Amino acid sequence: MQPASSSYLTGAVSGFAAVSIWASWSVITRLAVTTSLDAWDIAALRFGVAGLLLSPVFVQRGLARERLGWPGLAVIIAGLGAPYALVAAGGLHFAPAFDQGALNPGCMPLFVALIAAIILGEKLSTARTLGLSLILVGAVIIVAWHAWSAAWSTSRTFGDALFLFAAFLSACFTVVMRQAKLEPLHAAALVSTGSLVIYLPIYLALYGTRLAQLPLAEITVQAIFQGVLVTIVSLVLYGRAVAILGASGGAAFGALVPALSALFAIPLLGEWPNETDWVGIVLISAGVYLASGGPLPSWKQPESHP
Repeated sequence: MQPASSSYLTGAVSGFAAVSIWASWSVITRLAVTTSLDAWDIAALRFGVAGLLLSPVFVQRGLARERLGWPGLAVIIAGLGAPYALVAAGGLHFAPAFDQGALNPGCMPLFVALIAAIILGEKLSTARTLGLSLILVGAVIIVAWHAWSAAWSTSRTFGDALFLFAAFLSACFTVVMRQAKLEPLHAAALVSTGSLVIYLPIYLALYGTRLAQLPLAEITVQAIFQGVLVTIVSLVLYGRAVAILGASGGAAFGALVPALSALFAIPLLGEWPNETDWVGIVLISAGVYLASGGPLPSWKQPESHP
């Protein structure tokens, strides 16, 4: 049964707000790591804030070792915690924000499907196979075109490689979280608190005085954006969208991230995708929509009357 129109609108707005935050992460982090901050600072701000805020959830629900084990716990902390943030933010130092939006969240479903097929023996539906094929073609267009053109650069290719590795890490997180049947907020608490405990002492030992030398306003903005909006608020909004629209309806909003990342980068960074980049972005967006099980239009045959 279709949700009431007001509830549907609430779910749609929540889903769009969540993916807008995810897409803006590429742009705002790219701006940060090409000016005054670096990937080490971004990870420290993200998990220093989120780890403290989510520590009550961690204390209440525990390590979930009975479902994860130590290897599973390590995978989810690495897959969406400090190692992931270091890789993804590090890539943004070398490559544009629209590459990140397309190759990281865009290619994550492809890696999830490969891991699930190889390790878990999952079968793919026709629509999902088509979607994953579109993602693969789009990613090849974005990465390979620069290698064959006069615009090729070692730094951008390295950044793209980091984005693909970040997509693989988040895919590992997704598969383990799904197998363990962890609630999203519990998983976020494990990732954030684990990264706080493990990563922050290392950061403080190596770069402890760097943040103190930067303007307080800039640090505050990044801390709120990275640690609150990206890590907590977007999760709550996405969970609300899934609760109202269903799993496939909510997940389908992820298809907007590649295109939104590119659009946000134009006014904020002055980064303009060229025609080939747009082809790759559109293919990946369409592939994510199909791979996520987004609703497809159905055409009913007209009823015949005697």
